[in-house]
Amino acid sequence: MKKNILIFLAVAVAAWVFFYHPKADWQGRPAPDDPFQASDNLPAPWSYKDFTITPRAKYHIKAVILSKHHYWGFATEDSLSKYDLALGWGPMSNAAVINALDITQGGRWYYYSWHDGPPIEPADIISHSSNHHIIAADQNVLEAVAHFKTHDVVELEGYLVNVRSNKMNWWWQTSVSRFDSGDGACKLFWVTNAFADP
Repeated sequence: MKKNILIFLAVAVAAWVFFYHPKADWQGRPAPDDPFQASDNLPAPWSYKDFTITPRAKYHIKAVILSKHHYWGFATEDSLSKYDLALGWGPMSNAAVINALDITQGGRWYYYSWHDGPPIEPADIISHSSNHHIIAADQNVLEAVAHFKTHDVVELEGYLVNVRSNKMNWWWQTSVSRFDSGDGACKLFWVTNAFADP
């Protein structure tokens, strides 16, 4: 009997964590600006673990965390990027818009849906939000991201990058567009500095 109760409680807690989405409690747009991105004067590729990192663009973003997912697996991607952050800015940092959407993550994807019609034009959702695969440049960045919470306003800077394995036929590429969606639209983000706004 006790075992059945414990199993039920474990399932209930897991369901609550997966399905519960807290509501944003601010008003307005706490992250109004588009991300900064520039492809000039980039550094040469560098080595990291068993990979070669090739920068595609300098990148700085201030955004609201729409969702955060921690990857614990043994996939090659997980050895590079422990966290994905779905980030929103401009109209996608507006509490009323965020609260009207169901937002989830999984399998290195960011998903959104709505019930009674989109709160803003779908094209604006695409161009003002994105899933970011976070590659922490050092332990300080990793610890900062680990402490981030959904609906925090955060700033991150570094580079959008492509990654290639030095030991096998494997690579991972970033999007450098704000206007794509679906497969290949995520940002692969080498983060050199990360902090939450107070």
